[in-house]
Amino acid sequence: MRLFAYIAAVCAAALVSSCGQTYAGYLSGTDYRTQRTYMPAVHTQTPIPTAAANVYAKKSSPLTPARPLARPNSPAPTPNCGAVCVIDPRTGHVLYGHNQHERRQVASTQKIITALCACDVGALDRKMTIQQSDKTSVTPIRSVLKVGESYTRGAIMHAMLTASCNDLAQALARDSAGSVEKFVQMMNARARRMRMYNSHFVNPSGLPGPQYSTAYDMALAACYAYTNPVIRNFINDQQIILTRPNGRQVTFNNTNKLLSKYSWVQGMKTGYTNAAKRCLISCGSVNGQSVIVVVLGCEKRRIWAESEKYLRWALGV
Repeated sequence: MRLFAYIAAVCAAALVSSCGQTYAGYLSGTDYRTQRTYMPAVHTQTPIPTAAANVYAKKSSPLTPARPLARPNSPAPTPNCGAVCVIDPRTGHVLYGHNQHERRQVASTQKIITALCACDVGALDRKMTIQQSDKTSVTPIRSVLKVGESYTRGAIMHAMLTASCNDLAQALARDSAGSVEKFVQMMNARARRMRMYNSHFVNPSGLPGPQYSTAYDMALAACYAYTNPVIRNFINDQQIILTRPNGRQVTFNNTNKLLSKYSWVQGMKTGYTNAAKRCLISCGSVNGQSVIVVVLGCEKRRIWAESEKYLRWALGV
């Protein structure tokens, strides 16, 4: 009897150990740079929703708007751009769409996807070094950071989202996945998990290429970025200062002009290429209500006013 009891105890322990390994394997991921497993950061997204109406994680959070957006009493403004999507980040409800499912290039607004993937990998306090390959084929917007200089991954992501530097997007992608090509696979996998079914990406920067998304898909990505405390803090900074290894400081100014113009605007991401024209994802909050506005394919002189009018229409300001 004692022998049988001993065998049963060993089997039970083995079963518990096996279940524990399986559970840990399910929660962990792989750092493609080191091939080591890592546990997800605290801001890992909740299970992917089955409908856009559930895209926002309904849980207690300082980022949660106090209440859903009320339907504006007035009709939506007439669009003067290629595509628009106005969405409530609390509920995922689309208040207005214009060509919102039309495929088009979205320029640097897709750096939001780059940031989300970098957060998935985590270790934002780990140092990374700028390499020569990061500076290749990323004009016209490159940072003044030099090859061989080292910064934390979080600092690189912060500067990328603030000043939209293409070389920093390349560097972050390479460091996160081991190569830009592997990182692009992560981007497209992330897009599918977020139900961005009309999107395909070929680079982390948004520079022209055989890639596309839609105003609606980018609105979904923006909802996820909105709930991420790291990204949410980064996009809300008008200016950041990095100290270089030689002790000198470099300033990065936010490319979103609405952020410095209105206190109720909370930033998000700009974008521009000849193919995409002017693009802007913006978010704002007034009296406990929040909104995200995606404007794509706009003329230079209209992009700020175009985004502002939909923010004001949705928030009633």
